[in-house]
Amino acid sequence: MENKVTLIATATMGLESLVGREVKALGYENVNVENGKVEFTAPLDAIPRANLWIRTADRIKVKAASFKAVTFEELFEQTKSVPWEKFLPENAEFPVTGRSVKSKLYSVPDCQSIVKKAIVERLKQSYHTDWFQETGALFKIEVAIHKDTAVLSIDTSGDGLHKRGYRPLHNKAPLKETLAAAMVQLTNWHPDRPFRDPFCGSGTIPIEAALIGQNIAPGFNREFVSEAWPWIPVQLWDRAREEAEDKANYDQPLDIQGSDIDHKMVELAEENAMEAGLYGAVSFKQMQVTDFKAQKDYGCLVSNPPYGERLGDKEAVETLYKQLGSTLRPLDSWSIYILTSNEKFESLFGKKATKKRKLYNGNIKTDYYQYWGKRPPRNR
Repeated sequence: MENKVTLIATATMGLESLVGREVKALGYENVNVENGKVEFTAPLDAIPRANLWIRTADRIKVKAASFKAVTFEELFEQTKSVPWEKFLPENAEFPVTGRSVKSKLYSVPDCQSIVKKAIVERLKQSYHTDWFQETGALFKIEVAIHKDTAVLSIDTSGDGLHKRGYRPLHNKAPLKETLAAAMVQLTNWHPDRPFRDPFCGSGTIPIEAALIGQNIAPGFNREFVSEAWPWIPVQLWDRAREEAEDKANYDQPLDIQGSDIDHKMVELAEENAMEAGLYGAVSFKQMQVTDFKAQKDYGCLVSNPPYGERLGDKEAVETLYKQLGSTLRPLDSWSIYILTSNEKFESLFGKKATKKRKLYNGNIKTDYYQYWGKRPPRNR
Protein backbone atom coordinates (compact mmCIF):
# COMPACT_ATOMS: atom_id res chain seq x y z
CA MET A 1 0.00 0.00 0.00
CA GLU A 2 1.26 3.48 -0.83
CA ASN A 3 2.09 5.83 1.96
CA LYS A 4 -0.59 8.38 0.99
CA VAL A 5 -4.34 7.86 0.91
CA THR A 6 -7.22 10.10 -0.10
CA LEU A 7 -9.79 10.18 2.67
CA ILE A 8 -13.38 11.36 2.78
CA ALA A 9 -14.80 12.50 6.12
CA THR A 10 -18.57 12.45 5.67
CA ALA A 11 -20.55 15.15 7.45
CA THR A 12 -24.12 16.10 8.25
CA MET A 13 -25.30 19.14 6.30
CA GLY A 14 -24.16 22.32 8.01
CA LEU A 15 -21.19 20.73 9.80
CA GLU A 16 -18.78 20.46 6.84
CA SER A 17 -16.75 23.56 7.79
CA LEU A 18 -16.27 22.24 11.35
CA VAL A 19 -15.09 18.87 10.02
CA GLY A 20 -12.69 20.72 7.70
CA ARG A 21 -11.35 22.68 10.65
CA GLU A 22 -10.78 19.47 12.63
CA VAL A 23 -8.95 17.84 9.70
CA LYS A 24 -6.63 20.87 9.46
CA ALA A 25 -6.09 20.83 13.23
CA LEU A 26 -4.73 17.27 12.84
CA GLY A 27 -2.06 18.77 10.57
CA TYR A 28 -3.41 17.71 7.16
CA GLU A 29 -3.38 20.01 4.16
CA ASN A 30 -5.07 20.00 0.71
CA VAL A 31 -8.42 19.93 2.48
CA ASN A 32 -11.49 20.24 0.22
CA VAL A 33 -14.75 21.10 1.93
CA GLU A 34 -17.78 20.08 -0.15
CA ASN A 35 -21.47 19.40 0.45
CA GLY A 36 -21.78 16.57 2.94
CA LYS A 37 -18.08 15.73 2.97
CA VAL A 38 -14.49 16.84 3.45
CA GLU A 39 -11.82 15.31 1.24
CA PHE A 40 -8.09 15.30 2.03
CA THR A 41 -4.92 13.44 1.10
CA ALA A 42 -2.77 12.28 3.98
CA PRO A 43 -0.29 9.63 5.15
CA LEU A 44 -1.63 6.20 6.11
CA ASP A 45 -1.59 7.05 9.83
CA ALA A 46 -4.39 9.56 9.14
CA ILE A 47 -6.85 6.63 9.15
CA PRO A 48 -6.34 5.85 12.86
CA ARG A 49 -5.85 9.50 13.81
CA ALA A 50 -8.94 10.83 11.98
CA ASN A 51 -11.12 8.06 13.40
CA LEU A 52 -9.90 8.68 16.93
CA TRP A 53 -9.96 12.48 16.90
CA ILE A 54 -12.60 13.95 14.59
CA ARG A 55 -15.60 14.86 16.73
CA THR A 56 -18.07 16.16 14.14
CA ALA A 57 -17.75 13.78 11.14
CA ASP A 58 -20.08 10.81 10.58
CA ARG A 59 -17.41 8.42 9.28
CA ILE A 60 -14.01 8.25 7.57
CA LYS A 61 -13.74 6.54 4.17
CA VAL A 62 -10.86 5.73 1.84
CA LYS A 63 -11.51 7.06 -1.65
CA ALA A 64 -10.63 4.24 -4.05
CA ALA A 65 -11.59 5.96 -7.33
CA SER A 66 -13.64 8.68 -9.00
CA PHE A 67 -14.74 8.73 -12.66
CA LYS A 68 -17.52 9.67 -15.09
CA ALA A 69 -19.98 6.86 -15.87
CA VAL A 70 -23.14 7.19 -17.93
CA THR A 71 -23.46 3.52 -19.01
CA PHE A 72 -23.27 0.28 -17.04
CA GLU A 73 -20.37 -0.76 -19.26
CA GLU A 74 -18.38 2.35 -18.27
CA LEU A 75 -19.16 1.70 -14.60
CA PHE A 76 -17.97 -1.90 -14.95
CA GLU A 77 -14.75 -1.17 -16.88
CA GLN A 78 -13.72 1.82 -14.75
CA THR A 79 -14.37 -0.10 -11.53
CA LYS A 80 -12.40 -3.08 -12.84
CA SER A 81 -9.41 -0.86 -13.65
CA VAL A 82 -9.04 0.13 -9.96
CA PRO A 83 -6.19 -1.79 -8.24
CA TRP A 84 -8.52 -3.45 -5.71
CA GLU A 85 -5.80 -5.95 -4.75
CA LYS A 86 -4.06 -3.05 -2.93
CA PHE A 87 -7.10 -2.67 -0.69
CA LEU A 88 -8.74 -6.10 -0.47
CA PRO A 89 -6.92 -9.23 0.69
CA GLU A 90 -8.00 -12.50 -0.90
CA ASN A 91 -10.36 -13.40 1.97
CA ALA A 92 -11.90 -9.90 2.30
CA GLU A 93 -15.60 -9.58 2.98
CA PHE A 94 -16.72 -6.75 0.71
CA PRO A 95 -20.43 -5.90 0.56
CA VAL A 96 -21.33 -3.05 -1.82
CA THR A 97 -23.91 -0.36 -1.03
CA GLY A 98 -24.87 2.50 -3.29
CA ARG A 99 -26.72 5.74 -3.94
CA SER A 100 -27.41 7.78 -7.04
CA VAL A 101 -28.50 11.40 -7.40
CA LYS A 102 -29.23 13.30 -10.64
CA SER A 103 -27.48 10.64 -12.73
CA LYS A 104 -28.26 8.53 -15.81
CA LEU A 105 -27.40 5.38 -13.84
CA TYR A 106 -30.22 5.72 -11.35
CA SER A 107 -30.92 2.06 -10.49
CA VAL A 108 -28.95 1.62 -7.27
CA PRO A 109 -29.32 -2.22 -7.05
CA ASP A 110 -27.93 -2.53 -10.62
CA CYS A 111 -25.02 -0.20 -9.85
CA GLN A 112 -24.20 -2.19 -6.70
CA SER A 113 -24.17 -5.56 -8.46
CA ILE A 114 -22.10 -4.22 -11.40
CA VAL A 115 -19.49 -2.76 -9.02
CA LYS A 116 -19.38 -6.03 -7.06
CA LYS A 117 -18.98 -8.04 -10.29
CA ALA A 118 -16.20 -5.75 -11.56
CA ILE A 119 -14.27 -6.02 -8.29
CA VAL A 120 -14.58 -9.82 -8.36
CA GLU A 121 -13.27 -9.88 -11.95
CA ARG A 122 -10.30 -7.73 -10.97
CA LEU A 123 -9.50 -9.88 -7.91
CA LYS A 124 -9.77 -13.11 -9.96
CA GLN A 125 -6.92 -11.82 -12.13
CA SER A 126 -4.87 -10.64 -9.14
CA TYR A 127 -5.28 -13.71 -6.93
CA HIS A 128 -5.60 -16.33 -9.73
CA THR A 129 -8.72 -17.87 -8.26
CA ASP A 130 -12.37 -18.15 -9.20
CA TRP A 131 -13.80 -18.33 -5.71
CA PHE A 132 -13.76 -15.80 -2.85
CA GLN A 133 -14.99 -17.03 0.50
CA GLU A 134 -15.24 -13.57 2.10
CA THR A 135 -14.39 -14.91 5.57
CA GLY A 136 -11.80 -12.23 6.42
CA ALA A 137 -11.85 -8.58 7.46
CA LEU A 138 -14.79 -6.37 6.47
CA PHE A 139 -14.39 -3.75 3.71
CA LYS A 140 -17.70 -1.94 3.18
CA ILE A 141 -17.62 -0.49 -0.32
CA GLU A 142 -19.91 2.29 -1.47
CA VAL A 143 -20.64 3.46 -5.02
CA ALA A 144 -21.99 7.01 -4.87
CA ILE A 145 -23.04 8.53 -8.19
CA HIS A 146 -23.74 12.26 -8.36
CA LYS A 147 -24.35 14.04 -11.67
CA ASP A 148 -22.85 11.06 -13.53
CA THR A 149 -19.62 11.04 -11.51
CA ALA A 150 -19.09 7.83 -9.55
CA VAL A 151 -17.04 7.79 -6.35
CA LEU A 152 -15.96 4.41 -4.98
CA SER A 153 -15.03 4.41 -1.31
CA ILE A 154 -14.31 1.99 1.55
CA ASP A 155 -15.55 2.72 5.07
CA THR A 156 -12.78 2.69 7.69
CA SER A 157 -14.95 3.44 10.75
CA GLY A 158 -17.45 0.59 11.05
CA ASP A 159 -20.07 1.96 13.42
CA GLY A 160 -20.73 5.66 12.78
CA LEU A 161 -18.31 7.97 14.61
CA HIS A 162 -21.17 9.28 16.78
CA LYS A 163 -20.97 5.93 18.61
CA ARG A 164 -18.29 6.92 21.10
CA GLY A 165 -18.77 3.87 23.28
CA TYR A 166 -20.21 5.66 26.32
CA ARG A 167 -23.90 5.59 25.46
CA PRO A 168 -25.54 2.16 25.77
CA LEU A 169 -27.49 0.82 22.80
CA HIS A 170 -30.85 0.84 24.55
CA ASN A 171 -30.72 4.60 24.86
CA LYS A 172 -32.37 6.00 21.73
CA ALA A 173 -31.55 9.62 22.47
CA PRO A 174 -32.47 12.00 19.67
CA LEU A 175 -29.25 14.04 19.67
CA LYS A 176 -26.19 12.48 18.06
CA GLU A 177 -22.85 12.90 19.81
CA THR A 178 -21.35 14.40 16.63
CA LEU A 179 -23.98 17.18 16.60
CA ALA A 180 -23.57 17.75 20.35
CA ALA A 181 -19.81 18.18 19.84
CA ALA A 182 -20.49 20.60 16.97
CA MET A 183 -22.85 22.64 19.18
CA VAL A 184 -20.06 22.99 21.76
CA GLN A 185 -17.46 23.86 19.11
CA LEU A 186 -19.70 26.63 17.73
CA THR A 187 -19.68 28.45 21.09
CA ASN A 188 -17.16 30.78 22.73
CA TRP A 189 -16.75 28.41 25.71
CA HIS A 190 -13.35 27.85 27.30
CA PRO A 191 -12.66 25.04 29.78
CA ASP A 192 -12.05 27.57 32.57
CA ARG A 193 -15.62 28.88 32.33
CA PRO A 194 -18.83 27.34 33.68
CA PHE A 195 -20.91 25.28 31.23
CA ARG A 196 -24.59 24.39 31.73
CA ASP A 197 -27.28 22.40 29.93
CA PRO A 198 -30.73 22.72 31.59
CA PHE A 199 -32.36 20.11 29.28
CA CYS A 200 -29.54 17.59 29.42
CA GLY A 201 -31.53 14.40 28.69
CA SER A 202 -29.03 11.54 28.67
CA GLY A 203 -26.13 13.96 29.14
CA THR A 204 -24.74 14.05 25.59
CA ILE A 205 -23.95 17.80 25.39
CA PRO A 206 -22.23 18.09 28.83
CA ILE A 207 -20.28 14.86 28.16
CA GLU A 208 -19.07 16.10 24.75
CA ALA A 209 -18.12 19.43 26.37
CA ALA A 210 -16.07 17.57 29.00
CA LEU A 211 -14.29 15.50 26.32
CA ILE A 212 -13.44 18.74 24.48
CA GLY A 213 -12.47 20.50 27.74
CA GLN A 214 -9.98 17.76 28.69
CA ASN A 215 -8.87 17.18 25.07
CA ILE A 216 -9.92 13.53 25.17
CA ALA A 217 -10.10 11.88 21.74
CA PRO A 218 -13.78 10.97 21.16
CA GLY A 219 -12.92 7.58 19.64
CA PHE A 220 -10.64 6.56 22.50
CA ASN A 221 -13.23 4.24 24.00
CA ARG A 222 -14.10 2.14 20.93
CA GLU A 223 -12.86 0.01 18.05
CA PHE A 224 -12.88 0.60 14.28
CA VAL A 225 -13.43 -1.84 11.43
CA SER A 226 -10.12 -0.93 9.73
CA GLU A 227 -8.09 -2.14 12.73
CA ALA A 228 -8.40 -5.59 11.13
CA TRP A 229 -7.09 -4.46 7.72
CA PRO A 230 -3.73 -6.09 6.91
CA TRP A 231 -2.33 -3.02 5.09
CA ILE A 232 -2.63 -0.71 8.09
CA PRO A 233 0.23 -1.74 10.43
CA VAL A 234 -0.88 -2.35 14.02
CA GLN A 235 1.86 0.06 15.14
CA LEU A 236 -0.03 2.95 13.51
CA TRP A 237 -3.08 2.24 15.68
CA ASP A 238 -0.89 1.83 18.77
CA ARG A 239 0.90 5.08 18.03
CA ALA A 240 -2.38 6.96 17.44
CA ARG A 241 -3.77 5.69 20.76
CA GLU A 242 -0.57 6.63 22.57
CA GLU A 243 -0.78 10.13 21.07
CA ALA A 244 -4.41 10.40 22.28
CA GLU A 245 -3.35 9.30 25.77
CA ASP A 246 -0.47 11.81 25.83
CA LYS A 247 -2.62 14.71 24.65
CA ALA A 248 -5.50 14.13 27.08
CA ASN A 249 -5.49 16.65 29.90
CA TYR A 250 -7.30 14.73 32.64
CA ASP A 251 -6.22 17.29 35.25
CA GLN A 252 -8.03 20.20 33.59
CA PRO A 253 -10.61 21.30 36.20
CA LEU A 254 -14.08 21.69 34.69
CA ASP A 255 -17.31 23.26 35.91
CA ILE A 256 -19.81 21.42 33.71
CA GLN A 257 -23.32 20.65 34.85
CA GLY A 258 -26.40 19.19 33.20
CA SER A 259 -29.89 19.22 34.66
CA ASP A 260 -33.22 17.74 33.64
CA ILE A 261 -36.72 17.60 35.05
CA ASP A 262 -36.78 13.79 34.65
CA HIS A 263 -34.82 11.96 37.37
CA LYS A 264 -34.52 8.84 35.14
CA MET A 265 -32.67 10.93 32.55
CA VAL A 266 -30.36 12.33 35.24
CA GLU A 267 -29.48 8.76 36.34
CA LEU A 268 -28.85 7.76 32.73
CA ALA A 269 -26.65 10.84 32.17
CA GLU A 270 -24.61 9.94 35.26
CA GLU A 271 -24.14 6.38 33.99
CA ASN A 272 -23.08 7.65 30.56
CA ALA A 273 -20.55 10.05 32.10
CA MET A 274 -19.07 7.18 34.15
CA GLU A 275 -18.90 5.04 31.01
CA ALA A 276 -17.04 7.87 29.24
CA GLY A 277 -14.47 7.92 32.06
CA LEU A 278 -15.58 11.39 33.19
CA TYR A 279 -16.39 10.64 36.82
CA GLY A 280 -16.07 13.93 38.71
CA ALA A 281 -15.48 16.00 35.58
CA VAL A 282 -19.18 16.61 34.92
CA SER A 283 -22.18 16.58 37.28
CA PHE A 284 -25.93 16.21 36.86
CA LYS A 285 -28.98 17.09 38.93
CA GLN A 286 -32.74 16.94 38.71
CA MET A 287 -34.15 20.44 38.30
CA GLN A 288 -36.73 22.32 36.29
CA VAL A 289 -35.46 25.07 34.06
CA THR A 290 -37.24 27.86 35.96
CA ASP A 291 -35.02 27.09 38.98
CA PHE A 292 -31.84 27.68 36.98
CA LYS A 293 -29.47 30.18 38.62
CA ALA A 294 -25.93 31.15 37.73
CA GLN A 295 -23.45 31.16 40.61
CA LYS A 296 -20.69 32.57 38.42
CA ASP A 297 -20.35 35.08 35.56
CA TYR A 298 -19.25 34.59 31.94
CA GLY A 299 -20.63 31.10 31.58
CA CYS A 300 -21.95 29.24 28.60
CA LEU A 301 -25.36 27.56 28.35
CA VAL A 302 -25.88 25.09 25.50
CA SER A 303 -29.09 23.12 25.12
CA ASN A 304 -31.37 21.08 22.91
CA PRO A 305 -34.80 21.59 24.53
CA PRO A 306 -38.01 19.85 23.38
CA TYR A 307 -39.23 21.23 20.03
CA GLY A 308 -42.97 20.62 20.34
CA GLU A 309 -42.99 18.68 17.06
CA ARG A 310 -45.75 16.34 18.28
CA LEU A 311 -49.34 17.54 18.40
CA GLY A 312 -50.37 18.37 21.91
CA ASP A 313 -46.81 19.28 22.99
CA LYS A 314 -46.83 22.57 21.12
CA GLU A 315 -48.45 24.78 23.77
CA ALA A 316 -46.43 23.29 26.61
CA VAL A 317 -43.21 23.91 24.67
CA GLU A 318 -44.18 27.51 23.83
CA THR A 319 -44.78 28.17 27.54
CA LEU A 320 -41.43 26.53 28.30
CA TYR A 321 -39.58 28.85 25.86
CA LYS A 322 -41.20 31.91 27.46
CA GLN A 323 -40.14 30.68 30.93
CA LEU A 324 -36.64 30.03 29.58
CA GLY A 325 -36.43 33.61 28.29
CA SER A 326 -37.49 35.18 31.59
CA THR A 327 -35.21 32.84 33.62
CA LEU A 328 -32.11 33.58 31.52
CA ARG A 329 -32.68 37.28 30.80
CA PRO A 330 -30.81 38.54 33.92
CA LEU A 331 -27.65 36.60 32.91
CA ASP A 332 -26.16 39.28 30.66
CA SER A 333 -22.57 37.97 30.98
CA TRP A 334 -23.59 34.46 29.86
CA SER A 335 -23.62 33.24 26.29
CA ILE A 336 -26.68 31.15 25.45
CA TYR A 337 -26.99 28.64 22.60
CA ILE A 338 -30.27 26.87 21.85
CA LEU A 339 -31.05 24.31 19.13
CA THR A 340 -34.69 24.02 18.09
CA SER A 341 -36.90 23.51 15.05
CA ASN A 342 -39.49 25.93 16.45
CA GLU A 343 -39.50 28.94 14.13
CA LYS A 344 -41.16 31.17 16.72
CA PHE A 345 -38.33 30.63 19.21
CA GLU A 346 -36.97 34.21 19.21
CA SER A 347 -40.36 35.83 19.82
CA LEU A 348 -41.24 33.30 22.56
CA PHE A 349 -37.80 33.63 24.19
CA GLY A 350 -38.26 37.40 24.00
CA LYS A 351 -34.99 38.32 22.33
CA LYS A 352 -33.46 38.27 18.87
CA ALA A 353 -30.40 36.03 18.52
CA THR A 354 -26.97 37.56 17.87
CA LYS A 355 -26.57 34.94 15.17
CA LYS A 356 -28.33 31.81 14.00
CA ARG A 357 -27.10 28.86 12.02
CA LYS A 358 -29.03 26.15 10.14
CA LEU A 359 -28.27 22.63 11.37
CA TYR A 360 -29.92 19.25 10.93
CA ASN A 361 -30.80 17.16 13.95
CA GLY A 362 -31.34 13.83 12.19
CA ASN A 363 -33.89 14.72 9.52
CA ILE A 364 -35.26 17.69 11.42
CA LYS A 365 -34.27 21.11 10.10
CA THR A 366 -33.31 23.23 13.10
CA ASP A 367 -31.78 26.61 13.88
CA TYR A 368 -28.98 27.11 16.35
CA TYR A 369 -29.80 30.37 18.14
CA GLN A 370 -26.72 32.08 19.54
CA TYR A 371 -26.90 34.84 22.14
CA TRP A 372 -23.48 36.24 22.96
CA GLY A 373 -22.90 37.51 26.47
CA LYS A 374 -20.70 40.42 27.54
CA ARG A 375 -16.99 39.83 27.15
CA PRO A 376 -15.04 39.22 30.34
CA PRO A 377 -12.69 42.05 31.34
CA ARG A 378 -9.18 41.77 29.91
CA ASN A 379 -7.37 41.16 33.21
CA ARG A 380 -9.34 37.95 33.97
